Amino acid sequence: MNGKYFYFAIAALLGISTSLFLFLPVIFLTTIYLFLLSKYKSYSSYQLIFVTGIFILFFLTSEHTLADNTSKLSDNTSTFQIQYTENTKFDGDLLKVAALDRKNKEKLLIRYQIKSEEEKKELKNTNFYGRLCQVTGQLKNPSIAKNPNAFNYRTYLYNKQVYKIVELSNQPLSKCSLIKSSPLTMIKEIRFNGIGYLEKNFPTEIAALSAALIFGDRSMFDPEILMDYQKTGIVHLLAISGLHVSLLIGMVFYLGIRIGLTRQFMMNFLLIILPIYAILTGASPSVIRSVLMIFLVLFILRWKKHLKMSPIDAISLTLMIYVFFTPLIILDAGFQLSFSVSFAIILSSSNILSRYQQTISAMVVTSIIAQLAALPILLYHFFEISFISIAANLLYIPLFSFVFLPGLYLLFFIQIIFKDTPSFLINIFMKIITLANSLIEQLADLSFAQFITGRPNWLNFMVYILIILIIFLLWEAGLQQRRKYIIILLAIILFTFQNIWNWANPYGEVTMIDVGQGDSILIHYPFGNGTYLIDTGGSVQFEEEEWKKAAKPYEVGRDVVVPFLKGKGIKKLDKLILTHGDSDHIGGSVAVLKEIEVEQIIMPSVAEPSQSELTVIQEANKLGIQVVKVARGSQWKNGKSLFYVLSPEKNYQGERNSGSIVIIANIGGLKWFFGGDLDQEGEDRIIRKYPNLDIDILKVGHHGSKTSSSEKFINSITPTISLISVGERNRYGHPHNEVLEQLAKTTIYRTDLHGAITYRFYGERGTFSSYLHNIKQ
Repeated sequence: MNGKYFYFAIAALLGISTSLFLFLPVIFLTTIYLFLLSKYKSYSSYQLIFVTGIFILFFLTSEHTLADNTSKLSDNTSTFQIQYTENTKFDGDLLKVAALDRKNKEKLLIRYQIKSEEEKKELKNTNFYGRLCQVTGQLKNPSIAKNPNAFNYRTYLYNKQVYKIVELSNQPLSKCSLIKSSPLTMIKEIRFNGIGYLEKNFPTEIAALSAALIFGDRSMFDPEILMDYQKTGIVHLLAISGLHVSLLIGMVFYLGIRIGLTRQFMMNFLLIILPIYAILTGASPSVIRSVLMIFLVLFILRWKKHLKMSPIDAISLTLMIYVFFTPLIILDAGFQLSFSVSFAIILSSSNILSRYQQTISAMVVTSIIAQLAALPILLYHFFEISFISIAANLLYIPLFSFVFLPGLYLLFFIQIIFKDTPSFLINIFMKIITLANSLIEQLADLSFAQFITGRPNWLNFMVYILIILIIFLLWEAGLQQRRKYIIILLAIILFTFQNIWNWANPYGEVTMIDVGQGDSILIHYPFGNGTYLIDTGGSVQFEEEEWKKAAKPYEVGRDVVVPFLKGKGIKKLDKLILTHGDSDHIGGSVAVLKEIEVEQIIMPSVAEPSQSELTVIQEANKLGIQVVKVARGSQWKNGKSLFYVLSPEKNYQGERNSGSIVIIANIGGLKWFFGGDLDQEGEDRIIRKYPNLDIDILKVGHHGSKTSSSEKFINSITPTISLISVGERNRYGHPHNEVLEQLAKTTIYRTDLHGAITYRFYGERGTFSSYLHNIKQ
């Protein structure tokens, strides 16, 4: 069976994919796979039947999981008997913790709004394990994605078999009784206490890195530093992976042998300790893969000495065991990255990596192999990669492997044994960590190194995989001169075809992005002939006490608009049009300016800019972006489209909403009216000045407030479609019923009900669609 498990693992993945994705296309792929095994691997009929049996087994396993993957709780349930199953997480005044509803045996996510700083300190220092608690609260569904390519929290939790969130009305430990802890719970308690011990006894920087490398917990990390690690492609070093597990197991085995223990004893000891270690470190996909793979190898060595398990068999069998018990894990980005990179490195070890004997060249080649294997997955989930990642990995892998990992374990054990850590060791690590974080911040700011392609569709995704497979096959066959040129050509295609695909797209779009209670509209012309963004949304930030502040407060520009643009493959805006100075329209601008190249910013010509506008101007000056103030009569053309500014007049001095930039434009064969938060007074000025306006599409002013969209105005411009950007269950009661009645003769699209609303056009014709009506959530 040596080497055969790899082909069985592919059959297992195809079986699960048939259940989770499109049935007929995957069945077709499976048929081709069986044909290839018969033709090129000379599989007999019995072997093909066996592979088919594996396919069917994993298909049925996945089907059973899906059938059972629903909530048993009634939405009216308000009292729960729960047992806490994971470490608590604190973000400002919000506590989150996973729990098990004992009655229905269902996982829940518990959320509690902390009332005071003293309560937060008490809860943070309290062990939630080993308690059976009665809590009351409101049962809620997790939030869904309302924009294309956005993070879908409901799907994320669903794949972890969590279907409901409980918003507690009482304190989470107010009615609890102690229960006997299981061995699993006891291990989790050790993890909780270990993380708390690090936080109490080490400076924040050392505690955060130690918690990540020893216990697989990154909650103490500064979100900005985490973002820098992600941008530079080395965030995997903060996750416990095969490298970490192998180094640690190697050190333990070596120390055991050095103090006189037998190899047999050490192997038995490691077989016992490995499952415990997986739980202690958070049981992430990379940890489970590493631990299970090493466990299988040790088990074979210990009990079946006459058998040999190759690395490819070990990882293939690991994958099959893992997905058999948790089929939905194949949808997890961490699982995909961990296994794809590991498979690529193992398969390349004999015919590619073996040619590079020098340490530096071997590290470079390993990093290239890993980046190639991860590329399609990274682009699908994150829409971009960093060209600096290979260099960053070369620098940081040795630092983590030979300095941070052993050094931080040493500090941890010194502190436990002697109850104190020498200050000179603390100072040394503080300086190294500070220097490493400072360098990674500089590397992350190298905007030229960021490669944004957008999310590949399934066809493009398959093209990526095909090109990468061909590169590996040619590389494996030997780098002769002709093959070198072919590989270089394929590499160029690999890193350009998605952008060429985006550029060659003959369809344009106008999309009202769902930014909650705010505005943001993308206008994107075919063939890359112009990309405009009207407003950026924005979050209203209230002054809070320090203990209440979230580590990374929700920010519409950074968390919604930028991912939306990157998901579309948009790396440059020709114009950023900011209609007026309210934060719900331009609060996300700075985040957009930092992440997306902007050619020109357009703002209203007003006598007194708001503080938000001044902040944007300051950031634009820093980045060398042209800022243009426009007033009535300003205009520009894009092909057949004319953008004409109707308002405000130059150096406008009135109320801010009334001074919004108002633009009419002909896009995709329709006449559009973009009016920011224009009020009824402003509307009256416009219809007096331009009495013959005839509009097809109205962007409704001020989110459907009754201060805008007067009956006189609507009757004058006679729109056929109305677009309302409004937050779900917003506190202002927008859109107002009176406004909806006045728009009753039009087709109304609302972001709170429909999510992102898109007009996709080809030439002078197009169609409207809404995101929530086009997908199955």
